[in-house]
Amino acid sequence: MTEVLFILTVIFVAYVVYVAVNEHKATPKPTVPKAKPEAPKEVVEQPMPEAVVKIMKPTIIKPATIKKTTSTATTQDTVKKGLRDPKTGEVATSYNNYRFTKRWIKDALVTEGLIKKVYKNNELDTAIEATIKDALVKLEAIDKYKP
Repeated sequence: MTEVLFILTVIFVAYVVYVAVNEHKATPKPTVPKAKPEAPKEVVEQPMPEAVVKIMKPTIIKPATIKKTTSTATTQDTVKKGLRDPKTGEVATSYNNYRFTKRWIKDALVTEGLIKKVYKNNELDTAIEATIKDALVKLEAIDKYKP
């Protein structure tokens, strides 16, 4: 008796799953109706009064008045922000959150003596995170870790 009940339960569950999957497939996706192209309107060109023509007359700029400018800002903008691993040369640009910071950055903070140890995630609190952020700023200033 229990075997028959078990078989009927399995068949019922299989049927429910089958219906749910097919219902999902059978639901038609809503189609967006295409907009009808509008007939182009004819534009009637009206003559412009002479006063407007005189105002709109283009002025000629002499080439001597145009100055060439050199962009010095482009050389300053190319400075990369981040930390470079001196061993592998890898550059890490996102290290704002200590929990997701790469392991070599954590080790570098300890090696340089900026923090006492590599903290675990459950050891972090606001005071420790503040010291870590200060240490990261100091680590960025060290030439060895600049990109």
